[in-house]
Amino acid sequence: MLWQTVRLAVQAIFRNALRSILTVLGVVIGVAAVIAMVTVGQGSTEQVTSDVAKLGTNLLMVRPGQAQQGPQPGNPASAFNLRDVEAIATQLASVRAAAPADTRTMTVILGDQNHATQVVGTDSAYLTARDIPVVLGRSFYESELRSGAAVCLLGQTVRKELFGSGDPLGQSFRIKSISCRVIGVMAEQGVSTFGTDQDDFVLIPIRTFQRRIAGNADVTMIYVSVRDGVDTGVAKSQIESLLRERRHIGPGEEDDFNVFDMKQVATILTGITAVLTGLLSAVAAVSLLVGGIGIMNIMLVSVTERTREIGIRLAIGAQEGQVLLQFLVEAIVLSLLGGLLGILLGLGLAAIAAALMKIPFSPNPLVILLAFGFSAAVGVVFGYFPARRAARLDPIEALRHQ
Repeated sequence: MLWQTVRLAVQAIFRNALRSILTVLGVVIGVAAVIAMVTVGQGSTEQVTSDVAKLGTNLLMVRPGQAQQGPQPGNPASAFNLRDVEAIATQLASVRAAAPADTRTMTVILGDQNHATQVVGTDSAYLTARDIPVVLGRSFYESELRSGAAVCLLGQTVRKELFGSGDPLGQSFRIKSISCRVIGVMAEQGVSTFGTDQDDFVLIPIRTFQRRIAGNADVTMIYVSVRDGVDTGVAKSQIESLLRERRHIGPGEEDDFNVFDMKQVATILTGITAVLTGLLSAVAAVSLLVGGIGIMNIMLVSVTERTREIGIRLAIGAQEGQVLLQFLVEAIVLSLLGGLLGILLGLGLAAIAAALMKIPFSPNPLVILLAFGFSAAVGVVFGYFPARRAARLDPIEALRHQ
């Protein structure tokens, strides 16, 4: 009986194929939009998490100055020094590595080639803290760090700009008036979520940077990598206590430095993408409602057109429930067809968007199942009223209808 009803419903749909296609279009667009938005949003979240992870495992970033926007009140906070970095690395058991850093945007020159990049003064602990392996050559020797030798490590972008596909090891280029010898090349990090090239930088020993570029002994950033199994919140508190003591900050006085926990940054960014994805999906879901109204409208038209057919069926013994089921099945089949087409279209659009945005393509089976179930619910909800109207027609009045 049910199969016969489904067959009659499909036949009725294909008798008016163009009208049926236009009817399900709203459901197709709604389901496709929801799936595409959620899939792209989930891919963006995974990309953000991956980019933050590239900055280093359990990474904390320590900077002088208070964590606030705009100009700092009173005298600007003093910079750190190498002794502060050594204290964090040696006195705190929770710390895996602590690396000093000072950065300038400078032009590197090789023959007639020049390229503006970030020059970072640091030491070998930087590679450990940031989890950046050296894929060609080596890191700094301790003697090079102590003496302030003019040696450097290249990011992949700088290597390509200056040396192309050639071997840069042992070759020299100029940074300002410094002739810098290449001793290593770092692994490729790729482009961050914010569109910045994470391979466009050069590392030189911190003392070389301080003496020949900065002209001072300041350390403007400390990268701290926390040991595995240690909560970053605990390490953050320990660093704050140590630096307050070293910088002679009394009880009740505000810190003149700030410690950024990259896990908190990742949580904030993923929270933002989740909210935006939810809002866009909610807007997209409105088109499902519009599609449901379209189905109800076309089913009401169908009932009016087929009034005489309904009267004949009722006159020869069809039950009201059978007529109601027939029209309800028609509405459900229309909405399910729209749901299937919407799923295919949504996944296709999400795959294209992921390729263009260079983010992971991460379809969520649960979301796909919910979208398909919702499309079926649309057919039931919006198909019931027209089906009930058809089932309650007076057979005599229906047979008189022209």
